[in-house]
Amino acid sequence: MACMSTQSSGNRTRIGQPVDAPERWEHEELDDAGLLLNREISLLTFTRRVLELARNDRVPLLERLRFLCISCTNLDEFFEVRVAAIRQRMQHGANQPGPDGLTPRATLAAIRETVQAMVEAQYRVLNSELMPGLAEQGIHIVRRSDWTRRQRRWLHHHFRQQIMPVLSPLGLDPAHPFPRILNKSLNFAVAVEGRDAFGRDSGMALVRAPRSLPRIIRIPRSYSRGPDDFVFLSSIIHAFIDELFPGMNVRGCYQFRVTRNSELFVDEEEIEDLARALEGELMERGFAEAVRLEVADNCPEPIVRFLTSRFGLGDDDTYRCDGPVNLNRMVAVADLTDRPDLKYEPFHPHVPRALEHGEPFAAIRRRDWMLHHPYDSFQPVLDLAREAASDPRVLAIKQTLYRTDADSALVAVLIDAARAGKDVTVVVELRARFDEEANITLATRLQEAGVQVVYGVVGHKAHAKMMLIVRREGNQLRRYAHLGTGNYHQGTAKAYTDWSLITAKPELCQDVHRVFQQLTGLGRVQALNRLVQSPFGLHEFLLERIEREAENARQGKPAGIAAKLNALTEPDIIRALYRASRAGVGIRLVIRGICCLRPGVPGLSENIRVRSILGRFLEHSRIYHFVNDDHPETYASSADWMERNLFQRVEVCFPVLDEHAAQRIRWESFDLAFEDDTRAWELRPDGTYELSEPLTDGGSDLQERLIHQADED
Repeated sequence: MACMSTQSSGNRTRIGQPVDAPERWEHEELDDAGLLLNREISLLTFTRRVLELARNDRVPLLERLRFLCISCTNLDEFFEVRVAAIRQRMQHGANQPGPDGLTPRATLAAIRETVQAMVEAQYRVLNSELMPGLAEQGIHIVRRSDWTRRQRRWLHHHFRQQIMPVLSPLGLDPAHPFPRILNKSLNFAVAVEGRDAFGRDSGMALVRAPRSLPRIIRIPRSYSRGPDDFVFLSSIIHAFIDELFPGMNVRGCYQFRVTRNSELFVDEEEIEDLARALEGELMERGFAEAVRLEVADNCPEPIVRFLTSRFGLGDDDTYRCDGPVNLNRMVAVADLTDRPDLKYEPFHPHVPRALEHGEPFAAIRRRDWMLHHPYDSFQPVLDLAREAASDPRVLAIKQTLYRTDADSALVAVLIDAARAGKDVTVVVELRARFDEEANITLATRLQEAGVQVVYGVVGHKAHAKMMLIVRREGNQLRRYAHLGTGNYHQGTAKAYTDWSLITAKPELCQDVHRVFQQLTGLGRVQALNRLVQSPFGLHEFLLERIEREAENARQGKPAGIAAKLNALTEPDIIRALYRASRAGVGIRLVIRGICCLRPGVPGLSENIRVRSILGRFLEHSRIYHFVNDDHPETYASSADWMERNLFQRVEVCFPVLDEHAAQRIRWESFDLAFEDDTRAWELRPDGTYELSEPLTDGGSDLQERLIHQADED
């Protein structure tokens, strides 16, 4: 497999790792591994598209720096989760090929080649594009070689007063063996010469950069060329490292960072208390098996071999860095720099007047409300919960929480509601990856306030996004529901695109009630009116609708499929889409991240187009649309078309029953996406992505058009 590369064809940019694609597909069977792209390489190609945003001069300069840091954070998580899982499968003897035909060993080899090229590109973007660009704007990350004499004096004083007292150098000898190195912590391998006060001469010491200290330090205005001169903590430690070893000769100092397996494992069939079991696992997460070593590019080979041997890694697990190994910490430069001209312009999300003023329950009884975040504010959802907490006629509130803010306004509202005597039940998914500790704390806080907290279902993550309010109105109880494609997190509601439905339709609210019953109680699967739920039927529901469109096309009836997803990996769904394409169904897919389907293969998928939109906001919503012989059906969901979402999670898919709202969703999710010629990447049959070329001055940018529309409203 060739390495990941960036190519230009005319003004077009193409990225990805090309793999053999059939020129034409003639066979009837659809179980050939060549039909599917490799999931891991597809995910890495998404990260490469993020990196390309750091190179895009249409993006404000400090936002480009953020995208560079996001690409590094994505790589961290990729190794912590995906690479760790592949290595574990190999350790357990599972070497059979995946759906794409690659064995775990071959997949790791392809990952190595792809990541090596990406790491080189990240540092090339930093050193050759972003650092010079920042310097032109008066923002300097000052290297040690460029410190003035006055700056060096101030930094030396800062080291002695603010940094050195926190450092704890560790000499390596029989009494001080190689320590446990925390996941993703910044460390220095220090080569020293000479005997210490006790006559020891080990030749090697380690220094850990304290997590309590900022990684980026602003140089005071009186010592700098401008208000935005910064220096890395690592540069300061490196410059004065010899003071930690008085009387010794420091021969070299080299940054390194190790990435570890961050998946938590608990045997849910054996444990009695999921929260307690997860707490135990969290204590060990930072010291799990190592999966990657990053070292400074000038680190001598003997020290690299010493480190890899201590971590149980090899050459293929080691990546040399032409700059700071904790590159993602550079995001602090964007946070600390007050330059609005180098950041995205702020905008004001739209709030429907009927939900902004007046009584929300009356507005919801009159009609359903579809909100497209962040263009539509998330505030109406919070206001609905707040109104429910204070309304004496509200008897109960039920809520799912997968991820939320550390200081969540919604959590505060739920606590207020419980303290006001309302029956509040919250399903907290403790196993939300990387949010486990926060969710345990959240669950404890809710329980202490009298909220009934449920941890979901053993073996299935509760990923559905639902809120249900029960209100007494006259002699009847009426339900109100919120259903969404995203989390109840105010921060991500400003940065992720998601759809919300607020409704009082009895059939929808009754379905939400039944799903809550399944999550919190015991009982068999209940029939639902309008919602579709995984793991009970969503997979079959999708296959049936895809086949219906194929049959309509065979009979000459109007047919078409569109889906907006974060990922498409499930083989049965992909094969069904291939069959529909062969039948003549036009299929438009907007898939932000992983896509294992090959579009545009003659005889197989020539009727399928796949686009990925990357920009200011993270495209996060899940929308499914079926033409259905001119009786269109549009659904929103919490579920991607992945195995885990369809078989291992509790998800809900809900219909958009108001045709005006459905038309808006289709226009904003699909029509604009396929008009976009500035932020859209088109997937090719060989797995590479090609950036769209603007057809007019300025081009068509989906996200910018929706921002302007929100401002005008």
